[in-house]
Amino acid sequence: MWLLVLVSFIWAFSFGLIKGRLAGLDSAFIAAARLGFALLVFLPFLRLRGLTMRTALALNTIGAVQFGLMYLAYNESFRHLRAHEVALFTITTPILVTLFADALERTLRLRALLAALLAVIATVPVALKSTDVRLTLAGIALVQLSNAAFAAGQVLYKRLCARQPGFRAREVFGLLYGGAFVVTLAAFLSRASPAPVVVTPAQLWTLAYLGVLASGFGFFLWNVGATRVGAGTLAVMNNAKIPLAVACSLIFFGERADLPWLLTSLALLGAAVFLAKSEEAP
Repeated sequence: MWLLVLVSFIWAFSFGLIKGRLAGLDSAFIAAARLGFALLVFLPFLRLRGLTMRTALALNTIGAVQFGLMYLAYNESFRHLRAHEVALFTITTPILVTLFADALERTLRLRALLAALLAVIATVPVALKSTDVRLTLAGIALVQLSNAAFAAGQVLYKRLCARQPGFRAREVFGLLYGGAFVVTLAAFLSRASPAPVVVTPAQLWTLAYLGVLASGFGFFLWNVGATRVGAGTLAVMNNAKIPLAVACSLIFFGERADLPWLLTSLALLGAAVFLAKSEEAP
């Protein structure tokens, strides 16, 4: 349990750091740099012995989606939304995990679908209070694309691990980050006329924090912690970072929000997550 709490606090500060400390840097560059640091963390643990080429490529592809595409959309959303708004709309990830799992199993849980619709309704209060609704909606769409990529990657990784019971997370995570790093680096280099990247020492330390701690150790420790708690605790902790991140953005990074509207959105999103929660065995 303490591992999940620790990671939640690490992730909670990430939103404000990206918006407040990395403003002006290209979003694809931020993603590539962050994943590059994460890759360096796990390269020493990488073990390819016993892995087929097909499995290695599958891990690369999953990483490209779960971390690469996710971070490209996630970082770009900060151009349109404030940090606490980005944090708020990441809460739909568990709902999307359920929908993706249902799609692969060729079934449909009506509660999950209704929850997804309720989550869409929950974006209305924030959009209505926006000075530019189009930009806000674009930001919300980017966050949901990020959530969808992260959710799809989780489901695909879990299914792959079920077929490969000998997997050890620390020995294959380098392949996930490798695929993600290639995708984000290609996205940055493919821009028609990328502006020269000038990174201050403070921004470099921020990227290192995000890459090494939030992405690298954060995802690994989360996976370890998830194996030590029940499904109910894990479901709650999946969204524990949301109020923490909102609080960090408002308190430590000086953002302002219309609290009644913010709380309305948070309540609706919380209801959506509660609705999507499938029945669990006692």
